[in-house]
Amino acid sequence: MTLTFTVDPPQTPRLRDEIIDLWTDVSNAGGAVGFVPPVTAEDVRPDYLKHLVALESRRMHLVVGRDEGGQVAATAFLGRNTHRLQRHWIWAYTVMVRPGLQGQGCGRELMAAVERAGRSFDGIEAIRLTCRGGTGVDRFYASCGYKEVGRVPGMIRVAPGDDRDDITMLLPL
Repeated sequence: MTLTFTVDPPQTPRLRDEIIDLWTDVSNAGGAVGFVPPVTAEDVRPDYLKHLVALESRRMHLVVGRDEGGQVAATAFLGRNTHRLQRHWIWAYTVMVRPGLQGQGCGRELMAAVERAGRSFDGIEAIRLTCRGGTGVDRFYASCGYKEVGRVPGMIRVAPGDDRDDITMLLPL
């Protein structure tokens, strides 16, 4: 399936609801996007609202991929650094693909759209992201050109006795 991507689409109630639904579905499918299942849309909503505040202040950007029916199928948030010594790179946060579309190339399309967006911002030289160890997603990001540049063992506590590495990856542009 081929997705159509936009950067910083207008924020509408429909877009909000579709992103919250996607975030909930990805989380409940075991995706490492800040939650441990089970979660509801009401659990996710406060985190989305924090991103929305950053979007409105232009400290963050949103990449949205839509399927042929116009439904949100993939997203990533790109956070700008406010520190004067780190404004030359951006963070990729909450990278998500609808669970039913995973394994069909949509994640690779999303990461290509994230890279294009990063290249379109003045002065941006790299994209940085973190991912949860033990999920295999670090291999996916590596296949998209990201290099592991740091790892903190046991930094993410998924459950008592289940600590995962926090892996930092970088894509120079």
